[in-house]
Amino acid sequence: MIIALGESVVAIGVGAAHGLDLGIGTAAVLGMALTAAMWWTYFDIVAIVAGRRLVDAEPGRVQNAMARDSYSYMHLIMVAGIVLVALGLKTTIGHDGEHLHAVPAFALLGGLAIYLLGHVIFRYRHVRTVSRRRLLVAIVLLILVPVATEVPALLALAVVNVLIWALIAYETRSYGEGRRRVRRPT
Repeated sequence: MIIALGESVVAIGVGAAHGLDLGIGTAAVLGMALTAAMWWTYFDIVAIVAGRRLVDAEPGRVQNAMARDSYSYMHLIMVAGIVLVALGLKTTIGHDGEHLHAVPAFALLGGLAIYLLGHVIFRYRHVRTVSRRRLLVAIVLLILVPVATEVPALLALAVVNVLIWALIAYETRSYGEGRRRVRRPT
């Protein structure tokens, strides 16, 4: 996950290789914020709970299946989403004042949706519940893909940031004391 997220940061630098102006600078800051949001959605609670569940799983077949499913198949979905977001960021930063074409718009919004859907599947595998909030944001992102082709790339990137950071704020607040308990060392 860290390597894939690092590639998003590299994509920001590559996209900004044409020079620096206010639009590119703003897009780079928003791109870093989006990368940080993807990091947060995974490492704040998800990675901690999943790691503990894996350690506590019945050794042998049950634990092996959980590890296989979670850390190969499901992570592949999340990493694919991150790679798509990186492509979308590179294009957005390189063309911040222009409209996104269909492929970069899908890469940016659809990539984040795929990343969040990977989280939904990952959670279901571990705790047999569905994160309706993440599922809802993923659906909204997919619905907004055509809209992203009609607005400036910088605006599309800003909307993506608003959606993911609103999700993070809501989850962080709603988890309350449970979040603090999970984050305490065992």
